[in-house]
Amino acid sequence: MLLRICASVVVALGLIVAQPAKADWYEASSKHFVIYADDREKDVRRFAENLERFHSALKLVTGRPYEEPSSSNRVTIYVVGSSRDIKRLVGDKRSSVAGFYIPRAGGSLAFVQDIKFKNGYPHFSTTVLLHEYAHHFLTSTSRYALPQWMNEGAAEFVAAASFERDGGMYIGRAAQHRAGDFAYAEDVPVEQLFDYELYLQNRSNRFDTFYARSWLLFHYLFFSEERTGQMTSYQLAVANGAEPVAAAREAFGDFDQLQRELDRYLKNRVPTFVLSPDMTTVGEITIRELSNGEAEAMPLIIQSKRGVNEEQAAELVVEVREVAEGFPQDAAVLAALAEAEYDSGNLDAAIAAADRALAIDPTQKNALIQKGYALFAKADDADDQDAAFEVALEPFTKLNALENDHPLPLIYYYRSFINRGEAPPENARLAMEHASALAPFDHSLAMNVAIMQANEGKIAIASRTLAPVASAPHGGRRADFAKQFRAALANAEEGKPFRFSSIRTETVEVEDASE
Repeated sequence: MLLRICASVVVALGLIVAQPAKADWYEASSKHFVIYADDREKDVRRFAENLERFHSALKLVTGRPYEEPSSSNRVTIYVVGSSRDIKRLVGDKRSSVAGFYIPRAGGSLAFVQDIKFKNGYPHFSTTVLLHEYAHHFLTSTSRYALPQWMNEGAAEFVAAASFERDGGMYIGRAAQHRAGDFAYAEDVPVEQLFDYELYLQNRSNRFDTFYARSWLLFHYLFFSEERTGQMTSYQLAVANGAEPVAAAREAFGDFDQLQRELDRYLKNRVPTFVLSPDMTTVGEITIRELSNGEAEAMPLIIQSKRGVNEEQAAELVVEVREVAEGFPQDAAVLAALAEAEYDSGNLDAAIAAADRALAIDPTQKNALIQKGYALFAKADDADDQDAAFEVALEPFTKLNALENDHPLPLIYYYRSFINRGEAPPENARLAMEHASALAPFDHSLAMNVAIMQANEGKIAIASRTLAPVASAPHGGRRADFAKQFRAALANAEEGKPFRFSSIRTETVEVEDASE
């Protein structure tokens, strides 16, 4: 999923032209993030520290408990250097995308332009990252879906953050990046914030203030003494099944009065939530300078992780092979080669490259993953599928031993039955549910789990699994499908297997983290 700060973008991809690598590529590893940047070490460290402070601030502001992610469920951030590089990744030179985030089980990614802070304020692409990470955090801490305006308002509220050098933070500052919306965009009345379907019916082709007004409403309700507790009451009512507009009227009263209050609030200097350095935590941050081979391959790795089509894969693999020839003992480079070969459909070459990487470093997780992908693809066409899938599971079994809560071994254990046309046993179905619990931000995985649950007759559970997908912050086809699926489940009989007629195949597919 490719996201602007305010809308989904669906575009073709363009290859990044590999540039000679500098000697200062670093990896910063912390509890919730992995960062790759071609910058000064102290800037990379500060960026990692500020992101960890931001995560800590989210826990403090929301009051939500957060189950720490396994190593591979952290968000990996690639700092690509410029708007031009972002546009190349997007595949649209005219794109206004400043940065974007892709949620994937075992491999969530984000791409930003710059990690510098000016007077405490991050680069706008980092503001985009903070907005999207807020969605990531909210999805990870609750299975109850927020109303659309509240989801976006909360993300905008925390994304307008600044960071002091002493470790202090300001959360909930005026969203200066929305100033143009208030000045030039078509206004969205408060009633349409609460009634999202009504908003969609009245939405015009020109840009509007939905995001800006969502921020304003959230900000006002968060700080208003006169309306203390109203937003919580509204959220609880919606979570308990109340109709959103009715819940809003019950919690907030007359919409016209609320509209007038918001208009006055916008004209005043808004308050800010100030966090002293001792109110947030950072934790351990490990900085590693990349090897020469990994640094040279990094622009190609970034494109590969972003995703390629068939034509791009054929071009990219040639460049990765050239780098690998120069660094034949670099396990990370060989794992990148295995990924490029797999993306190009060269399955035997992918397995060979992965084996070379694992001979050097048996803990190279990407090599295990790419080998597993390639073996699964070969097993689909094998004469003896039982034996082939048993072999294909071996890399994922080793991955599970390295990281017990990595979701991909769980997913591929389930797929080993589905791909053979066999009904997965109960432990395989439980594995899929656990994978989704480990990565609730992966809506593609949640969708597949809901289909599985409906097929088992777990109607109520399937509907709950679909709820966050149906109310995904940026909408899209998957969200529309989830809404239709939930509507169909409302008439299904609990305990009786249900197959939604819009599902064109009984075979459940799960997105590879590399796609």
